Amino acid sequence: MKKIFLGLLFSMILIFTSACTSNIEVDPISPVESPTYERPVEPEGVPSENNEAETEKDVMLLEKPMEEIKELLEEQYSKRDPLDFGENIEGVKTSIVTSDKVVALTFDACGGTHGSGYDEALIEYLIKEKVPATLFINSRWIEANEEQFLFLASNPLFQVENHGTKHRPLCINGQSIYGIKGTEGISEVVEEVVVNHRLIEEMTGRAPKYFRSGTAYYDDVSVMILDELQLKAVNFDVLGDAGATFTKEQMLKSSYNAKEGSIFLFHMNQPHSEVSQGIPLVVEDLRRRGFEFVQLETYDTLLK
Repeated sequence: MKKIFLGLLFSMILIFTSACTSNIEVDPISPVESPTYERPVEPEGVPSENNEAETEKDVMLLEKPMEEIKELLEEQYSKRDPLDFGENIEGVKTSIVTSDKVVALTFDACGGTHGSGYDEALIEYLIKEKVPATLFINSRWIEANEEQFLFLASNPLFQVENHGTKHRPLCINGQSIYGIKGTEGISEVVEEVVVNHRLIEEMTGRAPKYFRSGTAYYDDVSVMILDELQLKAVNFDVLGDAGATFTKEQMLKSSYNAKEGSIFLFHMNQPHSEVSQGIPLVVEDLRRRGFEFVQLETYDTLLK
């Protein structure tokens, strides 16, 4: 009897449970729903962890073997056609965005048969007057002036940057300007940038941050490649000496175009030009107008 009673009780429990749950839909698996995570909005100007990781990845690209850099960039850019070619195309920095009364003097040393001179009088004046400057130096000039290069790089007044390996316009289809043929293909773009970059780093212990191409011309694809390498293309908004061809009077007149954040382009490789005579006039005039002189990296985040 006891077994029969227990059996009937168990059956009644099953019937009651079934009746209570017959209108409830139950998924075969009912995972606990996790709360939705929204990434906090990063304050402007502060990189996220992801951005820091991307920066680290790109810096590492520049440190990879040359052939690997070429291969990786070929994969990404070999099918792109350039849409623009010039001095002031998108992505090239030409001034500092600031209301500070500052200007940056930059000097190119181009190298080559007619461009490997050293304007000692100019450099002595900058040192005497404590005028900071950014020097864009080509590998051919370094090879011809190794002692002077190391002297300049050791002086905190001067920030040394990359003016290319063979002083060529930076482009992927060999465009020419001023009779100088540009780089052709991504492989030549990489060599024009990276060979001199590594030479400067090896000789000074400091890796360049900025690049100025020979003739200051680029196409848009080459600027993208520089960005991949975490380098900034930097030109100018005040033509200071027109390839060291201006007279000192013309140099002074050109300086009247300066405004807050202007970047000047001069040359330090033509000692027989009037550059060393014109620079004192330019410096004195700018000081009279209340300007101070800065290196580019002082305003790195404000370059535009």
